[in-house]
Amino acid sequence: MRLDSVEWPGTIRAAARPIKAAFPLHYISKRIIDVIGAFSGLVLLAPLFLVITVIIKISDPKGSVLFQQQRIGHQYQMFGMLKFRSMVHNAEKILKDNKPLFAKYVANNYKLEGDEDPRITRIGKFIRRTSLDELPQLINVLRGEMSLVGPRPIIYEELEEYGEQSFDFLSVKPGVTGYWQIKGRSNVGYPERKDLELHYVYNQSLRLDFYILFKTILLVLFQKGAY
Repeated sequence: MRLDSVEWPGTIRAAARPIKAAFPLHYISKRIIDVIGAFSGLVLLAPLFLVITVIIKISDPKGSVLFQQQRIGHQYQMFGMLKFRSMVHNAEKILKDNKPLFAKYVANNYKLEGDEDPRITRIGKFIRRTSLDELPQLINVLRGEMSLVGPRPIIYEELEEYGEQSFDFLSVKPGVTGYWQIKGRSNVGYPERKDLELHYVYNQSLRLDFYILFKTILLVLFQKGAY
Protein backbone atom coordinates (compact mmCIF):
# COMPACT_ATOMS: atom_id res chain seq x y z
CA MET A 1 0.00 0.00 0.00
CA ARG A 2 1.38 3.40 -0.95
CA LEU A 3 0.51 6.63 0.79
CA ASP A 4 0.03 8.68 -2.40
CA SER A 5 -3.66 9.20 -1.68
CA VAL A 6 -3.19 10.25 1.96
CA GLU A 7 -3.96 13.86 2.85
CA TRP A 8 -0.48 14.88 3.93
CA PRO A 9 0.33 17.78 6.25
CA GLY A 10 1.64 20.73 4.24
CA THR A 11 5.27 20.42 5.32
CA ILE A 12 5.39 16.78 4.28
CA ARG A 13 3.61 17.18 0.96
CA ALA A 14 5.93 20.06 0.07
CA ALA A 15 8.92 17.82 0.68
CA ALA A 16 7.84 15.19 -1.85
CA ARG A 17 10.51 14.87 -4.52
CA PRO A 18 12.27 12.02 -6.39
CA ILE A 19 14.35 9.88 -4.06
CA LYS A 20 17.99 9.43 -4.99
CA ALA A 21 18.93 5.87 -5.92
CA ALA A 22 21.29 4.04 -3.56
CA PHE A 23 24.67 2.81 -4.79
CA PRO A 24 23.93 -0.63 -6.34
CA LEU A 25 26.87 -2.38 -4.64
CA HIS A 26 25.92 -1.03 -1.22
CA TYR A 27 22.27 -1.98 -1.72
CA ILE A 28 23.10 -5.53 -2.90
CA SER A 29 25.66 -6.13 -0.12
CA LYS A 30 23.27 -4.84 2.54
CA ARG A 31 20.46 -7.06 1.27
CA ILE A 32 22.69 -10.16 1.26
CA ILE A 33 23.74 -9.43 4.85
CA ASP A 34 20.09 -8.88 5.83
CA VAL A 35 18.94 -12.20 4.36
CA ILE A 36 21.80 -14.23 5.83
CA GLY A 37 21.53 -12.51 9.21
CA ALA A 38 17.75 -12.76 9.50
CA PHE A 39 17.59 -16.39 8.34
CA SER A 40 20.42 -17.43 10.67
CA GLY A 41 18.79 -15.57 13.55
CA LEU A 42 15.43 -17.26 13.00
CA VAL A 43 17.02 -20.72 12.88
CA LEU A 44 19.25 -20.22 15.93
CA LEU A 45 16.52 -18.53 17.96
CA ALA A 46 13.73 -20.99 17.05
CA PRO A 47 13.76 -22.62 20.55
CA LEU A 48 13.48 -19.18 22.16
CA PHE A 49 10.59 -18.30 19.83
CA LEU A 50 8.82 -21.46 20.99
CA VAL A 51 9.35 -20.70 24.69
CA ILE A 52 8.08 -17.12 24.34
CA THR A 53 5.07 -18.34 22.34
CA VAL A 54 4.10 -20.84 25.04
CA ILE A 55 4.48 -18.28 27.85
CA ILE A 56 2.38 -15.66 26.03
CA LYS A 57 -0.41 -18.17 25.34
CA ILE A 58 -0.40 -19.34 28.96
CA SER A 59 -0.56 -15.78 30.30
CA ASP A 60 -3.33 -14.71 27.90
CA PRO A 61 -4.91 -17.63 25.96
CA LYS A 62 -7.40 -15.39 24.12
CA GLY A 63 -4.86 -13.10 22.51
CA SER A 64 -2.58 -13.73 19.55
CA VAL A 65 1.14 -14.41 19.98
CA LEU A 66 2.25 -11.83 17.43
CA PHE A 67 1.20 -8.20 17.27
CA GLN A 68 1.23 -6.42 13.92
CA GLN A 69 1.23 -2.64 13.73
CA GLN A 70 1.09 -0.60 10.55
CA ARG A 71 4.25 1.47 10.09
CA ILE A 72 5.58 3.70 7.32
CA GLY A 73 8.57 2.14 5.60
CA HIS A 74 10.84 2.61 2.62
CA GLN A 75 9.54 5.17 0.12
CA TYR A 76 6.26 5.64 2.00
CA GLN A 77 5.26 1.97 1.77
CA MET A 78 3.02 0.83 4.62
CA PHE A 79 3.78 -2.57 6.15
CA GLY A 80 2.85 -4.61 9.21
CA MET A 81 5.75 -4.53 11.68
CA LEU A 82 5.78 -7.71 13.78
CA LYS A 83 6.40 -8.03 17.51
CA PHE A 84 5.70 -10.58 20.17
CA ARG A 85 2.53 -9.33 21.83
CA SER A 86 3.38 -7.56 25.06
CA MET A 87 0.02 -5.89 25.60
CA VAL A 88 -3.48 -6.91 26.56
CA HIS A 89 -6.17 -7.53 23.97
CA ASN A 90 -7.67 -4.28 22.62
CA ALA A 91 -4.68 -2.31 23.88
CA GLU A 92 -5.01 0.61 21.45
CA LYS A 93 -8.64 1.18 22.40
CA ILE A 94 -7.80 1.05 26.10
CA LEU A 95 -5.19 3.77 25.65
CA LYS A 96 -7.30 6.04 23.45
CA ASP A 97 -10.29 5.73 25.77
CA ASN A 98 -8.13 7.13 28.58
CA LYS A 99 -7.89 10.65 27.16
CA PRO A 100 -5.49 12.17 29.77
CA LEU A 101 -3.12 9.21 29.45
CA PHE A 102 -3.33 9.25 25.65
CA ALA A 103 -2.49 12.98 25.65
CA LYS A 104 0.52 12.24 27.84
CA TYR A 105 1.51 9.41 25.47
CA VAL A 106 1.51 11.76 22.48
CA ALA A 107 3.29 14.55 24.37
CA ASN A 108 5.93 12.09 25.58
CA ASN A 109 7.06 11.10 22.07
CA TYR A 110 4.50 8.28 21.73
CA LYS A 111 5.58 6.26 24.73
CA LEU A 112 4.78 5.71 28.38
CA GLU A 113 6.77 4.38 31.30
CA GLY A 114 6.15 0.65 31.73
CA ASP A 115 4.75 1.08 35.23
CA GLU A 116 2.08 3.56 34.12
CA ASP A 117 1.04 1.86 30.89
CA PRO A 118 -2.16 -0.16 31.53
CA ARG A 119 -1.76 -2.04 28.25
CA ILE A 120 1.39 -3.99 29.10
CA THR A 121 1.14 -7.51 30.52
CA ARG A 122 3.49 -8.99 33.13
CA ILE A 123 5.35 -11.08 30.55
CA GLY A 124 5.16 -8.07 28.25
CA LYS A 125 7.24 -5.98 30.64
CA PHE A 126 9.96 -8.62 30.63
CA ILE A 127 10.19 -9.13 26.87
CA ARG A 128 10.18 -5.37 26.32
CA ARG A 129 12.92 -4.78 28.87
CA THR A 130 15.05 -7.47 27.24
CA SER A 131 14.02 -6.43 23.68
CA LEU A 132 12.83 -9.99 22.99
CA ASP A 133 9.55 -8.57 21.69
CA GLU A 134 11.45 -7.23 18.64
CA LEU A 135 12.70 -10.65 17.44
CA PRO A 136 9.80 -11.35 15.00
CA GLN A 137 11.00 -8.38 12.95
CA LEU A 138 13.57 -10.76 11.51
CA ILE A 139 10.60 -11.99 9.45
CA ASN A 140 10.06 -8.42 8.21
CA VAL A 141 13.73 -8.38 7.18
CA LEU A 142 13.37 -11.59 5.16
CA ARG A 143 10.28 -10.15 3.47
CA GLY A 144 12.33 -7.13 2.41
CA GLU A 145 10.19 -4.68 4.41
CA MET A 146 12.96 -3.91 6.89
CA SER A 147 16.73 -4.13 7.19
CA LEU A 148 18.79 -5.31 10.15
CA VAL A 149 20.04 -1.71 10.51
CA GLY A 150 18.25 1.51 9.64
CA PRO A 151 15.98 4.19 11.10
CA ARG A 152 13.19 2.78 13.25
CA PRO A 153 9.86 2.49 11.39
CA ILE A 154 7.40 5.11 12.56
CA ILE A 155 3.65 5.58 12.76
CA TYR A 156 1.90 8.22 10.66
CA GLU A 157 1.64 10.75 13.51
CA GLU A 158 5.43 10.79 13.93
CA LEU A 159 6.20 11.59 10.30
CA GLU A 160 5.54 15.31 10.68
CA GLU A 161 8.44 15.45 13.14
CA TYR A 162 10.72 15.11 10.10
CA GLY A 163 9.11 17.96 8.15
CA GLU A 164 10.92 18.69 4.89
CA GLN A 165 13.40 15.88 5.56
CA SER A 166 10.72 13.19 5.62
CA PHE A 167 11.65 12.04 2.12
CA ASP A 168 15.29 11.69 3.14
CA PHE A 169 14.23 9.72 6.21
CA LEU A 170 12.13 7.32 4.15
CA SER A 171 14.72 6.93 1.39
CA VAL A 172 16.21 3.93 3.22
CA LYS A 173 14.61 0.82 4.68
CA PRO A 174 13.70 0.98 8.36
CA GLY A 175 15.78 -1.20 10.66
CA VAL A 176 15.39 -3.64 13.51
CA THR A 177 18.07 -1.55 15.18
CA GLY A 178 19.74 1.71 14.30
CA TYR A 179 21.76 4.74 15.33
CA TRP A 180 18.99 6.05 17.58
CA GLN A 181 18.92 2.76 19.53
CA ILE A 182 22.61 2.82 20.38
CA LYS A 183 22.47 6.50 21.38
CA GLY A 184 19.73 6.20 23.98
CA ARG A 185 16.60 4.73 22.39
CA SER A 186 13.60 5.45 24.66
CA ASN A 187 15.68 7.91 26.68
CA VAL A 188 16.02 10.15 23.59
CA GLY A 189 12.89 11.78 22.18
CA TYR A 190 12.16 14.23 19.38
CA PRO A 191 13.75 16.42 18.04
CA GLU A 192 17.02 14.73 19.11
CA ARG A 193 15.77 11.41 17.77
CA LYS A 194 15.19 12.97 14.36
CA ASP A 195 18.80 14.19 14.25
CA LEU A 196 20.13 10.73 15.17
CA GLU A 197 18.00 8.92 12.61
CA LEU A 198 18.99 11.34 9.86
CA HIS A 199 22.65 11.01 10.84
CA TYR A 200 22.40 7.37 9.79
CA VAL A 201 20.59 8.22 6.55
CA TYR A 202 23.29 10.70 5.52
CA ASN A 203 26.25 8.57 6.68
CA GLN A 204 25.11 5.01 6.00
CA SER A 205 27.76 2.41 5.24
CA LEU A 206 28.35 -1.28 5.92
CA ARG A 207 31.02 -0.32 8.43
CA LEU A 208 28.52 1.80 10.36
CA ASP A 209 25.99 -1.05 10.16
CA PHE A 210 28.39 -3.53 11.79
CA TYR A 211 29.26 -0.98 14.47
CA ILE A 212 25.56 -0.46 15.25
CA LEU A 213 24.90 -4.21 15.39
CA PHE A 214 27.81 -4.71 17.80
CA LYS A 215 26.67 -1.87 20.06
CA THR A 216 23.08 -3.15 19.96
CA ILE A 217 24.15 -6.57 21.25
CA LEU A 218 25.92 -4.89 24.19
CA LEU A 219 22.91 -2.70 24.97
CA VAL A 220 20.51 -5.65 24.88
CA LEU A 221 22.74 -7.63 27.23
CA PHE A 222 22.78 -4.73 29.70
CA GLN A 223 19.09 -3.88 29.06
CA LYS A 224 19.62 -0.16 28.55
CA GLY A 225 17.08 2.24 27.04
CA ALA A 226 14.22 -0.25 26.53
CA TYR A 227 10.73 0.02 28.00
